[in-house]
Order: sequence, then C-alpha cells, then structure tokens
Amino acid sequence: MASVTFDHITKRFGDVIAVNDLNIEIADKEFLVLVGPSGCGKTTALRCLAGLEDVSEGRILIADQVVNDIAPKDRDIAMVFQSYALYPHMSVFDNMAFGLKLRKTPKAEIKRRVEEAAGILGIEHLLDRKPRQLSGGQRQRVAVGRAIVREPKVFLFDEPLSNLDAKLRVETRANISKLHQQLETTFIYVTHDQVEAMTMATRIAVINKGLLQQIDTPQVLYDRPDNLFVAGFIGSPAMNFFPAHIRKDGENLFIDGGTFKVKVPETRKGAYISHVDKPVIFGIRPENIHNPEYAPPNIDAQPVECIVDVTELMGNEIFVYLKTGDNLFVARVDPRSRYHVDDKVQVSFNMNNMHVFDRESEIAIR
Repeated sequence: MASVTFDHITKRFGDVIAVNDLNIEIADKEFLVLVGPSGCGKTTALRCLAGLEDVSEGRILIADQVVNDIAPKDRDIAMVFQSYALYPHMSVFDNMAFGLKLRKTPKAEIKRRVEEAAGILGIEHLLDRKPRQLSGGQRQRVAVGRAIVREPKVFLFDEPLSNLDAKLRVETRANISKLHQQLETTFIYVTHDQVEAMTMATRIAVINKGLLQQIDTPQVLYDRPDNLFVAGFIGSPAMNFFPAHIRKDGENLFIDGGTFKVKVPETRKGAYISHVDKPVIFGIRPENIHNPEYAPPNIDAQPVECIVDVTELMGNEIFVYLKTGDNLFVARVDPRSRYHVDDKVQVSFNMNNMHVFDRESEIAIR
C-alpha cells in the first residue's frame, strides 16, 4: 500500500496551464476525490500520476519514491476509466485476466485473483459471458475487477460512473465505497459530481482552472468553504448568493441585501465588524431557508419577504424558487408547505449557518 504526493505539480499544454502548482499529500489507504467542473485539470492531474502525461514541473511520489521518470506499467497503479474499455471478443474472465497474462503470471494465481475479485464484486456468475451480454453496471464492475486483480498500491478512478443511469450510479457508488473498505488500499477518484464526492471521500480536493481551491473532509467543505467557488460547488442545490453590505445600527450588525435586511447573530458579529459598509456577498444554503410555520426550534431565524416563482415537489421536501427584487434563490422547505406561484410569502433565514464573502477577493470572511 502507498501514500501519494503531488509536489508542486504543473502541467502545460503549450500556453495553456492545465494544472497549476498542485500540492496534495494523500495518506496510505485514504479515499481522496478530486472534484471540479469540466476542464478544471482534475483528470490531467490523475493522468500525470498514472504516467499517461509528463509533468512540466514538480514531482510525483508514490510510497515516497519519485515516479516522474518511471513507466506507467512500473508504477504499481491500476486505473478505471469512464469508458469500460473491455475487449468485446473476450469473456469476462479473460478481460479481467488479460493484464496478468501479459505479465506471465502463473495460471493458478490468475484463476485465484480473478475469482476472488469477481466474488468481491458479485460478478462470479458472469465470468463466462461476453461484454455485449452485460448491463452497463455489470461492465463497470468488470472494469473495476480488472484493476483489482493487479493488486496495485493505488487505484485511480476517472469518472467511472458517468455512463450509468441514476439508480445504477447510486448503487455502484456504494459498491466502490465498500470496495475501498475491503481492499484497504489508496483510492484516488476524479468526478465533476459533488454528490459522488461528498458521499464517498475521506477528503475532497476542489479544483478550479488548474488551481487547488480547498482540500478537507466533506463536512468541513460544506460547513466552512474557504471561498465563493467552493461554497457554490459543494452542496445540492447550490448555495444562494446575494450582493450585500454589512451595516451597523447601534450595537447590532445587519446584512443589507437591498430588498431585505437580516440581523447578524451576536456570536458572529466579531468576524464582520471590520467590514461595516463594505460590499460583500451573503450566502445561505437552501436547507437553511425555512417556511416559518415549520422552522426548527432554537435557530436564529430572520424573516425575508419574497415572491414564489416556481415550486418543485420532491416528496420528502419542496424546492421553492423565490424572488426578492432582482435576486432569485431556492429554499428546501417542509413538504406540508402550501406555496403557489406568485404568492407573496415570508421565509426564515437560519442565520446561525450564514456565510459572508469579500466581494472583491471572494474569500470567506470568518
């Protein structure tokens, strides 16, 4: 098993910087997810680790060994791609065994590893089938099994669930998390889907435009995003943002959003006193906006008048799209709420979970 280190990694394609001075230390047996929008550099970073791309600057270490000049086949890693990349004329067994056969692994050892991996993945009854006889989820498990039989130090996953339907994505996500627990190996997983990242990762590295924005546990990223990009990327639906100013009235501080004014909790005043009358961005997540009738007890609830624009009944909750002035925002409210389009309503902002960002730098103010 192995730790992995990106030590000041930069990757250029001509004048384009795909990865910019990336520094991450990944512990042995950790499940790290690289997440970000398409084109942010996360897959390029993974390909550099795999040896499929040369780094322009910096070092990559696996188990404290610099691997920049080591061939991909000798890095003791296994990669699962977005496309299953299975040989259509081979059986599942032969697809999983192919890499071992190239390494001239003894037949008995190949059989043991393939059957063991198939058992872990629940595909032992599929070993004689061809890929065309399999569903998308089964093909993805075969691709994962092909990686498992190599018994690598590090597993790399490049958006492996993108080709699956919603139900299979949820099921396969759980299977990969369980697999990590069983194998006790280092997993590095790339996705643009922040739900995958939040549900699977030990830690998440958020990347944008080649730059690492923040790396921490899923809960810390959700509760304490370092900047506007992380705040907007982590969470579904995304955090609501309002241009605002911080105002002082006597001993109290307020967030002044133009069409609404909400009081800052006493426990949060110290962080914002130096930003009085300065332009900021006020952020609040949809789950922290409530129908006052069903708001949780013991929250610092501040009322905001708005108009209902759209409602989406989800069964266990309602997504309500609201307007206040030129601001559009979304709330996740109790399903007992009776909101209708064009209703003038009052919602409650839970200010205990508010966020404020400097408007110029977009850095969180704490």
